[in-house]
Amino acid sequence: MRVDLHGMYQADAKELLLNWLDHVPAGVTELRVIHGSNQGTVLRDMIWEDLAHKKIKTRLHTLNPGETRLLLKK
Repeated sequence: MRVDLHGMYQADAKELLLNWLDHVPAGVTELRVIHGSNQGTVLRDMIWEDLAHKKIKTRLHTLNPGETRLLLKK
């Protein structure tokens, strides 16, 4: 699954991700988060440094600097 955060404020993006993680469908083990990179790193930094949720197993970089993969616990 994929979530696109382009153009969102940090607080709104965090709220959206936490809400999504609270209601993740059964069987989903990965979330691709599109945060962008050309307009700064605020959203990426929030995902890597501030976002905490019991369902997040790990975070992975991709070849796209504007994307982070969240691997989820089953």
